[in-house]
Amino acid sequence: MCIAVAQKVVKIEGDVAETELNGLKRRVSISMVPDVKIGDYVMVHAGVAISIVDKETAEEDLRLWEEMEEALRESFKQN
Repeated sequence: MCIAVAQKVVKIEGDVAETELNGLKRRVSISMVPDVKIGDYVMVHAGVAISIVDKETAEEDLRLWEEMEEALRESFKQN
Protein backbone atom coordinates (compact mmCIF):
# COMPACT_ATOMS: atom_id res chain seq x y z
CA MET A 1 0.00 0.00 0.00
CA CYS A 2 1.23 3.48 -0.84
CA ILE A 3 0.33 6.63 1.05
CA ALA A 4 0.69 10.17 -0.26
CA VAL A 5 0.13 13.26 1.86
CA ALA A 6 -0.96 16.71 0.66
CA GLN A 7 1.62 19.44 1.27
CA LYS A 8 1.80 23.10 0.28
CA VAL A 9 4.66 24.29 -1.94
CA VAL A 10 6.39 27.27 -0.34
CA LYS A 11 9.61 27.52 -2.38
CA ILE A 12 10.96 26.14 -5.65
CA GLU A 13 14.60 25.72 -6.68
CA GLY A 14 15.01 23.88 -9.97
CA ASP A 15 13.34 20.49 -9.72
CA VAL A 16 13.14 20.60 -5.90
CA ALA A 17 10.44 22.28 -3.85
CA GLU A 18 10.22 23.09 -0.19
CA THR A 19 6.84 21.99 1.11
CA GLU A 20 5.08 22.63 4.40
CA LEU A 21 2.71 20.50 6.44
CA ASN A 22 1.66 21.56 9.94
CA GLY A 23 4.76 23.71 10.32
CA LEU A 24 7.13 20.95 9.18
CA LYS A 25 9.10 21.81 6.04
CA ARG A 26 10.77 19.31 3.77
CA ARG A 27 12.39 19.22 0.36
CA VAL A 28 10.75 17.09 -2.30
CA SER A 29 11.37 16.34 -5.94
CA ILE A 30 8.95 18.04 -8.32
CA SER A 31 10.27 16.40 -11.49
CA MET A 32 6.94 14.56 -11.95
CA VAL A 33 4.91 17.79 -11.67
CA PRO A 34 6.87 20.35 -13.74
CA ASP A 35 3.93 22.81 -13.84
CA VAL A 36 3.76 23.21 -10.04
CA LYS A 37 3.87 26.76 -8.65
CA ILE A 38 4.47 28.27 -5.21
CA GLY A 39 1.20 28.07 -3.30
CA ASP A 40 0.05 24.89 -5.02
CA TYR A 41 -0.70 21.75 -3.04
CA VAL A 42 0.96 18.51 -4.08
CA MET A 43 0.53 14.91 -3.04
CA VAL A 44 3.92 13.71 -1.77
CA HIS A 45 4.97 10.07 -1.63
CA ALA A 46 8.48 8.97 -0.64
CA GLY A 47 9.92 12.45 -1.14
CA VAL A 48 8.40 12.92 -4.58
CA ALA A 49 5.47 15.17 -5.52
CA ILE A 50 3.32 12.87 -7.63
CA SER A 51 0.38 15.16 -8.44
CA ILE A 52 -0.99 18.65 -7.98
CA VAL A 53 -4.30 18.89 -6.10
CA ASP A 54 -6.65 21.79 -5.48
CA LYS A 55 -6.78 23.48 -2.08
CA GLU A 56 -10.14 21.94 -1.15
CA THR A 57 -8.91 18.41 -1.85
CA ALA A 58 -5.72 19.04 0.15
CA GLU A 59 -7.68 20.46 3.11
CA GLU A 60 -10.08 17.50 3.09
CA ASP A 61 -7.16 15.08 2.95
CA LEU A 62 -5.49 16.78 5.91
CA ARG A 63 -8.77 16.84 7.86
CA LEU A 64 -9.12 13.09 7.36
CA TRP A 65 -5.54 12.52 8.58
CA GLU A 66 -6.34 14.55 11.71
CA GLU A 67 -9.47 12.47 12.33
CA MET A 68 -7.45 9.28 11.97
CA GLU A 69 -4.82 10.58 14.42
CA GLU A 70 -7.50 11.44 16.96
CA ALA A 71 -9.13 8.01 16.60
CA LEU A 72 -5.75 6.36 17.20
CA ARG A 73 -5.12 8.51 20.29
CA GLU A 74 -8.50 7.57 21.71
CA SER A 75 -7.86 3.91 20.96
CA PHE A 76 -4.55 3.98 22.85
CA LYS A 77 -6.19 5.72 25.83
CA GLN A 78 -8.76 2.93 26.10
CA ASN A 79 -6.17 0.14 26.00
